[in-house]
Amino acid sequence: MMVKNYKKEINLLDISRSQHKSSRSDKIRTTDINVLLNRVSLDKKKEFRKKIIFFSTLLLSVSIAGIFSLI
Repeated sequence: MMVKNYKKEINLLDISRSQHKSSRSDKIRTTDINVLLNRVSLDKKKEFRKKIIFFSTLLLSVSIAGIFSLI
């Protein structure tokens, strides 16, 4: 069984590889700002609906408890 050692030479002056990687990563990470804004507005609407349902349920339960305590 033979083990081969491979040595990689790193050329610090070769900028083209790093530029290629950075330009490729920029293309992958771009996102349309309108999609993000729409997501935020939808999240706000969902959160508002959850708050309305919670407070309505809380008000209903307090009202029912108050009515039964008077009886």
